[in-house]
Amino acid sequence: MINIGQINTLEILRETDHGIYLVDEDNNEVLLPNRYVPESFKIWDKLDVFVYLDNEERPVATTDMPYIKLGEFALLRCSQVNDYGAFLDWGLVKELFCPFKEQAFKMKPKGWYLVHCYMDEKTERLVASSKTNRFLSNKELTVKQFDEVDLIVSHPSEIGMNVIVNKKHTGLIYNDQIFTELSVGDKLKGIVKKIRPGNKLDIVLGQIGYRNIEPNAERILKELEDNSGFLDLTDKSSPEDIKDLLQMSKKNFKKAVGSLYKEKKIEIKPDGIYLV
Repeated sequence: MINIGQINTLEILRETDHGIYLVDEDNNEVLLPNRYVPESFKIWDKLDVFVYLDNEERPVATTDMPYIKLGEFALLRCSQVNDYGAFLDWGLVKELFCPFKEQAFKMKPKGWYLVHCYMDEKTERLVASSKTNRFLSNKELTVKQFDEVDLIVSHPSEIGMNVIVNKKHTGLIYNDQIFTELSVGDKLKGIVKKIRPGNKLDIVLGQIGYRNIEPNAERILKELEDNSGFLDLTDKSSPEDIKDLLQMSKKNFKKAVGSLYKEKKIEIKPDGIYLV
């Protein structure tokens, strides 16, 4: 079966004036236009191609890899808007369409938007939606407390930053747990800190409890090495100063410093921390 919106590994079947035809194990065929045909090839060679619908709504293959595939989320740039919706640059010749009804906010040319790519059941076309929450659900969680998860930054709120968790769920990083600049569309790793009633996920970017000591200790050691073995930080330093320099909370800073002191890797003096 040839999967629209996905990467398919297909065999070269025959050559024509318009390109080469590729075939799957069930003898389904799709055209790879001349512009994407390799300089040298042999019949029955295998190619990895992305398949979507061309301007005539016919399946077509390309060796160009899009910025987003079916079922994925990505930050895309709007290139133009017409009477029907917006067109997004997703790395292919034919742009990805986002109808007005699927726009959380009205899209404008040159703007960047976090979208989900899905299959429109009526037209069988790949389309985009910036109403990302409707493709996510926390009804049945596939994660548990302390799991490491893949995150995509979704949108800010008054209490923190909303994130997409493992492309399936919604989560929240509270403002007091954000120690680095986050932008919509950023992809990063996180930890499930807590699962609250209603399957609401509290996410942190660092690790939790004792798990947090080692990476934070390593960060402090690196800063010491980069600053001639001295840091102008103590347990009386403000949380803001610690966050600016080390991108961690004061609580985690004190834990890490205590761990390094016990290991005799640092000296703690009134004016700061010294590398042993």
